Amino acid sequence: MKTKDRKLAEGILFTDQYQLTMAQLYFRMGLHERRARFEHYFRRYPDYGSHQAGYCVNAGLEWLVDWMGDSRFGARELSHLKRQRGAAGRPLFHDDFLAYLKGRGTLEAMTLRAVPEGRVVHPYTPLTVVEGPLAMAQVLETPLLNHLNYQTLIATKASRIREAARGQVLLEFGLRRAQHTGGSAGARAAVIGGADYSSNVGMSHVMGVPPKGTHAHSMVQVFMALGGGEREAFEAFADVYPDDCLLLVDTLNTLESGVPNAIKVFEKLRRKGHRPRGIRLDSGDLAHLAIQAAKMMDAAGFEDTLIVLSNELDELVVWQIVTQVEQEAPRYGVDADRLVKRLVFGVGTRLVTSEGCPSLGGVYKLAAVENAGGMEPVLKLSETREKAATPGEKALWRLYDGRGYATCDLIALVAENPRRQKTCVLHHPYDPSKVRTLDARHLSEMEPLHAEAVVDGRVVAEFPGLDVLRERREADLARLDPGVRRLVNPHVYHVSFSERLWRLKTSMAARAVGAATEG
Repeated sequence: MKTKDRKLAEGILFTDQYQLTMAQLYFRMGLHERRARFEHYFRRYPDYGSHQAGYCVNAGLEWLVDWMGDSRFGARELSHLKRQRGAAGRPLFHDDFLAYLKGRGTLEAMTLRAVPEGRVVHPYTPLTVVEGPLAMAQVLETPLLNHLNYQTLIATKASRIREAARGQVLLEFGLRRAQHTGGSAGARAAVIGGADYSSNVGMSHVMGVPPKGTHAHSMVQVFMALGGGEREAFEAFADVYPDDCLLLVDTLNTLESGVPNAIKVFEKLRRKGHRPRGIRLDSGDLAHLAIQAAKMMDAAGFEDTLIVLSNELDELVVWQIVTQVEQEAPRYGVDADRLVKRLVFGVGTRLVTSEGCPSLGGVYKLAAVENAGGMEPVLKLSETREKAATPGEKALWRLYDGRGYATCDLIALVAENPRRQKTCVLHHPYDPSKVRTLDARHLSEMEPLHAEAVVDGRVVAEFPGLDVLRERREADLARLDPGVRRLVNPHVYHVSFSERLWRLKTSMAARAVGAATEG
């Protein structure tokens, strides 16, 4: 795709057709400038089939805000819309609407409040709140969901893999298997979620993180085809990269050829005053091979060299590898704890594609619209209770128990302040039978989670480096009950409505049902 076409496709027209047709309808009805409030949230954690997430990691906000600042309806975008025709052959978008888009078709009047990137988040909670003119707030739906849902999905997967790896070094190298340029967004999200490095060179430099990589089997194959062999390939690599020598040892036979040849090359490097980095295993029983390779390298005096493991890894496989190493290593005289600390996990396909759950069901729902000088709550009912949207202008709070652990995320009306209440009555988001009361004296903290990101088109948030986002994630996880962090069948974290919000929703629902019945 040509550069000019890419700009057209990824600019303000990076939205769905129905967003534009709705925007024109609002314009035709004189509603386009009415202030509206939309909320972005997801209904369920990722479920990977054999294992499930009990939390998510919020990501993607900075990229969304950056996109908003650069996106507007210019001459080329308007020209394409002008040429669109409806079923009868008449122009789909009228000249007066296009003139409106030319003058007001920007996102400069938008206000965004959001949970900051890197924070742990949960279902039904408003992660991003959008306020602005109805027409343009509608156009924003698709790009917002595109930017936020995917990065949150990948950051969550990376966090789970890092936890399974006991905090050991995690490399992201899924660019070859990613969905086109989504590999860049995936690399960023993976680093927010816990990856230490990425093989993606361009994005690594953008992120300020050094790119990492080793070499491919093809390098060994080239030397073999030209009459040399595995050891010659290793020696060539060591000559070019004497202080960054990490060798892939499973092209032929890992334990009978690869590791012994690597040790010989490492000994040569050591005699020259260089320190070898380690080896990489990419096939076979990775846990067993890591133990045997460690035993051989330890005997040769390379006790601190790294052992990088790759090949279709995800959180469950990584957990199984670590568990097997802890159980099996002592049988061979290998220190299990020391070996685990030498392991590096290279994760590609299953991370960048979030295998098992390839999408996050984030939605963007209208919560209120301007009417008679105020914001009128709006309600969406559904035959499926979980899909009913919640009306009103809402805030999000996190409640911590006496231990300092997060015990509940509370969705309340903006006008409420839970800190002023002696007790908190908590309602399940859609099950009326589940209600509990918390004594505020037993809580250690009540934290508001929303922060202003954009106010009337002006970016007010400071977007810190990825190291700060990682620290946020680690701090939130440290205050999350271990049961919620389980890889399989995690404990359910409580998300609740305040008493006032619950009453608003149920009363509006009753009136809506009554009106529909009378009609």
